[in-house]
Amino acid sequence: MADKVKITLVKSLNGRNDKHIATANSLGLRKINDFTVQDDTDATKGKYTQIGYLVKVEKI
Repeated sequence: MADKVKITLVKSLNGRNDKHIATANSLGLRKINDFTVQDDTDATKGKYTQIGYLVKVEKI
């Protein structure tokens, strides 16, 4: 079974790079304190690494 990660948006998306906003939206994060549980795949790692300054990642 694949590992899971909980990704929480901790900073606002206002004034951020358009690509970073799109990445957050693709993860299902729209407002501060929104969170999503995702499989810890390479694609997901790339997304939360790109916006690492906006999110908090916890292994489940």
